[in-house]
Amino acid sequence: MDIMASAGLLQTSLIWVAYGVAVALVLIIAIITTLTWQAPRERSAVVSTVAIISLTSLLATVLLLPVDIALVSSTTSVTHGVKKDWATHERVDGILLTLKIVYYTLYSLDALLCLIVIPFAYFWYEEYDEVEEEERTVSAGNRFWNAAKYTLIFVILVVILFLVGFFVPAAGSGGRGRHMDLDYFKRLLAANNGEKALTFALGLLITLGTLLYLVYTGAGLALLPVSFIKSAPSISAPQLSATTASDLERNRELQRQLEMRSAGRPDGMSQKDRREMDALLREERTLVRRERLAAEARGEGHSAIFRAWTKVQAVFRPLKLVGGILLLLIAILLWVSMLITAIDKAANSVCKQRCGYILGHINVFQPVNWIFVQSAKAFPVDYILMALLVLFFFSSSITGIATVGIRFLWVRIFQIKKGRTAPQALLIATVMLALIILAIDYAIAMLVAPQYATYGTQTFCTNTPLAPGLQPDCLKHSDMIRPCSEVFLEPAAKDVCTPTIMSTFLNRVTLNWPVFGAVDFWAQFAFLAVFLVVFVTSLFRTPRLNLSELDEEAEVDEEEGLLASTGRRFGATWQDITGRARQASGGRQGATYGTNGSGSRS
Repeated sequence: MDIMASAGLLQTSLIWVAYGVAVALVLIIAIITTLTWQAPRERSAVVSTVAIISLTSLLATVLLLPVDIALVSSTTSVTHGVKKDWATHERVDGILLTLKIVYYTLYSLDALLCLIVIPFAYFWYEEYDEVEEEERTVSAGNRFWNAAKYTLIFVILVVILFLVGFFVPAAGSGGRGRHMDLDYFKRLLAANNGEKALTFALGLLITLGTLLYLVYTGAGLALLPVSFIKSAPSISAPQLSATTASDLERNRELQRQLEMRSAGRPDGMSQKDRREMDALLREERTLVRRERLAAEARGEGHSAIFRAWTKVQAVFRPLKLVGGILLLLIAILLWVSMLITAIDKAANSVCKQRCGYILGHINVFQPVNWIFVQSAKAFPVDYILMALLVLFFFSSSITGIATVGIRFLWVRIFQIKKGRTAPQALLIATVMLALIILAIDYAIAMLVAPQYATYGTQTFCTNTPLAPGLQPDCLKHSDMIRPCSEVFLEPAAKDVCTPTIMSTFLNRVTLNWPVFGAVDFWAQFAFLAVFLVVFVTSLFRTPRLNLSELDEEAEVDEEEGLLASTGRRFGATWQDITGRARQASGGRQGATYGTNGSGSRS
């Protein structure tokens, strides 16, 4: 017995250790992501710190679902359909209590960050004024107080939210129907006002996140694989260099013609010729910047190591294509599986809209759920696949936000782009991701792999026990082993099957507040429609080089001294390592045109 207990403790400990390692890795990912996406010139220590902590907390939250499934699954023997010897009621309750504490801690931290800390950091950054900072006319205390005043509004909204959930009676508490005859659903009804307030707040946040999820994650799930398949360098160096060289030659030839035309005039150029010359000079500065970008993309002015790295990237670009095709197949498989489950729920839900379309068990073959159940036979493949699945949804959400941008209706407020994301945009995007993660958990648990996300790989034996109090024996009756489901009433199912904490949270929300469950469910059809439209559209759109955007970015870089003065950051790093400066001609040319460009704008 002690050996069995030690084995159970070792297995659960390994799951938690793997989770700890994953959290350490996502901390590194959060640091790299924040520093890579944020605009270097507008970088703020407070904003960067808050964004790194928030992203780490969000990723830790989304990766807790595979841990939840792994822990409840570890308590049951899949081949025998009984609880393992070490999985006593006390030990199982201890595992569930630990999971609840971690869930409550992470969700409380996410709520604290998104509703108080991030708004405070946003207003703290907005209160910053470079002139006032240099003249020291505003103290840090005044800046803190002004940011705190605006943040107080969010605190009041949170208090109102919980008060509404505390006093308004739960819609599902007075319902009667077929679903109330099932013990599983009875246990999910909130028994106290504190729990009601929590489920109301969670349900409202899930619904808000679902509205963001169907736009950003739906678009990102289609765009992420397509972006891999259609991946190309941001600057097509050979083509850009050739076209720019011919355009530059034509431009300078026109300038020479204008100068020769006015060479014999005593009063110089006419006003018309002067306007044309000014336009040609502006175009020349743009073309020179574009030519320099093309040269840098080819590796000119960089070390041999940098040029070798660009060659390596080109060599491995086909692997990126293969990876994109694989992701595309996975996305299509997810779409088909979600559609099957959604139709199954709409047709066969045990209580329809009265409980948010909870599905007792899958009635139609669902490929993703089947894959997870089958992969569970090779431990720990299913847990790794679930972790990769949630990360795929999370990455798709980031892709959607970066592509669509932060908008109010059709008006773009902030743009999310590597190296050019404003601190305010970074904080708003973090809040959006926090809400989207709640919707992702709902989608995975309710549509992508509902049976697996609720009970994992747990099974139970329907054979009659040899004596009261003993577990049933299906060693020679494998046909009597059933996968756990919410609708089974057999005593063995109640004793063996342990639902995941996440599924319990979500089912409690949809039972107590069916309106949230109905909105979240029907929004999944909108999510599938967004994916389909974006996917079909992206297939027929060819990637184009946006020269106007390229010129604008190059001009901004030149203004900030990142291009004209020191070259690109990556190139400057290699020059520092090798100890060799760029060619003087390129530097003089860039400096000259950079000065002229600044002068013309002022």
